[in-house]
Amino acid sequence: MGDDQYQGVSTESLIHEGQMTPWRVHYMGNQFTRRELLRVGTLGGGLTLSGYLRLCATETQSEKCSKRSAIFIFLEGGPSHQDMFDLKPAAPSDVRGEFNPIATQVSGLQICEHLPMLAARAAKYAIIRSVSHNLADHGIGKKYLLTGNKPSQTVSYPEYGSVISREYPSEADLPTYVSMDEAFVGPGYLGSQHSPLTTEKPRHGFPYSVRGVSLEDGLTVAKYKSQKSLLDDLDTAFRGFEELDDQVRGLDRFSEQAYDIISSNRTRSAFDLSMENSSENERFGKHEFGQTLLLAARLIEAGVHFVTVRLRPAEFDFDTHSDNFSRLRKLLPPLDRSLSALLDRLDERCLLSSTAIFAAGEFGRTPKINSGGGRDHWARAMCALMAGGDIRGGQVIGETDATASEPVDERFTPDDLAASFFANIGIRPDMEFQTNVGRPVTLVRDGRPIRRLFSDE
Repeated sequence: MGDDQYQGVSTESLIHEGQMTPWRVHYMGNQFTRRELLRVGTLGGGLTLSGYLRLCATETQSEKCSKRSAIFIFLEGGPSHQDMFDLKPAAPSDVRGEFNPIATQVSGLQICEHLPMLAARAAKYAIIRSVSHNLADHGIGKKYLLTGNKPSQTVSYPEYGSVISREYPSEADLPTYVSMDEAFVGPGYLGSQHSPLTTEKPRHGFPYSVRGVSLEDGLTVAKYKSQKSLLDDLDTAFRGFEELDDQVRGLDRFSEQAYDIISSNRTRSAFDLSMENSSENERFGKHEFGQTLLLAARLIEAGVHFVTVRLRPAEFDFDTHSDNFSRLRKLLPPLDRSLSALLDRLDERCLLSSTAIFAAGEFGRTPKINSGGGRDHWARAMCALMAGGDIRGGQVIGETDATASEPVDERFTPDDLAASFFANIGIRPDMEFQTNVGRPVTLVRDGRPIRRLFSDE
C-alpha cells in the first residue's frame, strides 16, 4: 500500500491507529518536501548544477531542521567483538582471553575493562551484539558494511555519505560529505557528483590542510575570486547539465563547490583545529583517532551533514591475527577516550539528538585464540554501536552463545544495520533510486530497521 493514500490524513491518528510508525512518518515528511525539486529536475530548460545547488539552498528552515547529520566510524580490520563489547568470562581460557568485563552505568550491562570511559556513558549508546554475515574477507566485507548491501557484479552500491549527499545537501559553501582518508567504495550508481570531499587524518601539532579548502602559498581568497570570475563566462558552455555524462557532472559539481568552500570563512574555520583550546585536545586525545573525531565534531557543528571516519593501518589496525591482547591494550584506550569525548561534546552542544552515530568494523574475530596469540577473521558474529538521533541508549540488542561464535536467537545483518542507520538519519531504507541506465534500485535491498533501537518493544 503506497504512502500517497495518507496525504491529508493526520499523522498523529495514523500512529494512534497503528497504521504507521513514528519513524515512517518522519520519512514521509522528508520525502514530500523534495517532490517539488524532483519535478523541477524533469522540466529541463537548461537547469545548470549551480542553479540546482541554489535551488536546494532555498528549502525552508523547517525542512532543514528535519534533516539529520551523521558520523560513521569505520573500525577497519575487524575489531575483536568478544574482547570489547561481548566478553565471555565463563568461557574456556583459550576463548575468553585476557580481558575482564566491568560494570557500566547501566545495570546488568558490562563491557571491556579497557573501555572505562565508555562504560560511564553507556546510557548514551546501544550495542547490537547479534550481527552476523558470511563474508569474512576484508575487501568484500568492507563493501558490505560501507553500503548495507552485499557486493554485486551488476550493481555498484553507494556508501552512506553519498546517499546523504544526494538527499540532504548541505548549504552551498559547505561540503555535504567529508571522508577522512580516501573513500573505499565511492558513490556507486549515484554518480561521481556525490563523491566525498576526502581529507587526510589530522595529527596534533602539525599544520592541517585540505585540498580544495586550504589555499596554496601566495594565493589569497581575493585572488581566487578574481580568477573564478574569469571562468564564469564558460558557464554557458555547460548548459543542459542534465544531458552531460557522469564524469562531466562530477567535474562541474566539484568546481562549483570548490569556489564556494574556498570563499567561505565558515568552512575554512571548521577545518582549522588550531582554533580548539588545549582542554579539548586533551579531552579527545592528541593521537590520530582523537584529532580525527574532534575534526568530525567541528564539521558537524559547522553544518556538514555526513562525516566518515575511516580508521585503518598503521596506527589503528584491528586486524589482530597475532598479539591480539597487547595490540588491543594500545588500541582501546584511544578509542575509549575519543568516542566518549565525541558523545559528550555533541550532547553538550545539543547536537547528539540530531546526529546519528554508527561505529562498526567489517566483521568480528574467531572465538578461539590462535597459536600466535591472535584471533582470525570471523563474520558469523560481530558487534556494532549506535547512538544519537532517536536511538534509545543504555541497551544491548541480541545475544551470542557461550563462546561468542554466533547469535543465539535473533540475528541481524549489515543490511539491517544500514536500514537502521538510514532510519535514524531520516531516510527510508526502502526508497528507490534510478541507475544511469534507468534501472530502479532499492536503497537497502534486504535490510529492515531494528525496531528495538528506537523503542521499548
